[in-house]
Formats: sequence, C-alpha cells, structure tokens
Amino acid sequence: MCAQWRTVDYSLQRRALLREFYAGRIGRLEVCDASPYLKSAARFHGEATEEPCPICRRDFVTRVHYIYGDQLKQSAGQARKRAELAALADTLDEFQVFVVEVCRRCDWNYLVEQYLLGNTLASAPAKAPTGTV
Repeated sequence: MCAQWRTVDYSLQRRALLREFYAGRIGRLEVCDASPYLKSAARFHGEATEEPCPICRRDFVTRVHYIYGDQLKQSAGQARKRAELAALADTLDEFQVFVVEVCRRCDWNYLVEQYLLGNTLASAPAKAPTGTV
C-alpha cells in the first residue's frame, strides 16, 4: 500500500462522543443512524475488523473506504475495498479517502479517518531545507 498523506484522525472526537453516550447525555438513536446504503457498502466493500462495536458490543465493526476526487468522475463517492486503493493510487494523481466504521447490527457509524492518496503525492520532491547554518 502506498503512503497516506495529509491524514486526519478523528479518534479523539470519537472518544468524546462515546463518553457522552456512556454518560447518558446522548441517546442511542443519535449515534446509531447508519443509512441502508452505508450498511450495504459495509457488507459488500467493507473490511472486517476484530474491534467490537462500542455501542452494542455484540458484533465487530466494519471499515468502509469511500473515495472522492476530480479525476474519479462518476466513481467519486463510491465505496472501495482497501486492496483497490493501491491500484487507484498508481493510476490517479490525487484522491481523498474517507474511512467510516460501521456496525451492521446496531447501526453505529463514525468517520474515523481521512487521507490523500495518489501517484503525484508519492513522487513529490522533498522540500529543500530553508536557511543556512
């Protein structure tokens, strides 16, 4: 898999939301609202994990990778298997990946990460140091 660039990790926000849920300040319906499309994407394009769902704790969450970018045209917004991302990164200059975790049992879902992939990112020259010693 090629390197990820400009990664944004939402784990701190996720923890804060779960803390609010466990404290009873947020209801289950507010955090368990996965759409049928998202659940279907998790079923057919998702990556199984061994991480238990933080809400129901009966099932493992599935990670779904959505792709967006100008070069994708009609493919923008589609869910893709993780293995497909490397092939796309070799053929496209730059595209964004959004990773959503989903529990298909209780409908928990949360955006956990976003990052850039593409062949121009891997071949970009490193910046020369500025200033002299």
